[in-house]
Amino acid sequence: MKERKTFRFATTTGGALTALLFCLCGSSLAAPQDVSQSPPGASACLGCHSAGETELPSLKALSALDIETAMDAFRSGGRDATLMNRIAKGFTPEESRAIAQWLATQGHAK
Repeated sequence: MKERKTFRFATTTGGALTALLFCLCGSSLAAPQDVSQSPPGASACLGCHSAGETELPSLKALSALDIETAMDAFRSGGRDATLMNRIAKGFTPEESRAIAQWLATQGHAK
């Protein structure tokens, strides 16, 4: 029984780490964006939620309020997630607001 728990943990942890690595490295496959003015942590969002083709939702059409509300729900556990709940807990509400505002301007900038 102990082996099964270890395997399940390794599979879950490995899957989450793989997804995070893909998200962080995936941004190199998307069109480059100027992230020099982004708040800390914001540019990592683009790895998974870029405007390119992906299974994950793009943040391009969302307002700052939509993004901030989603981050709050992920942080509090009010919205189910595989990875975003853990990521959101790493940011304060103020940091999430700054990230949301920056991401919203990126989606509407041409």
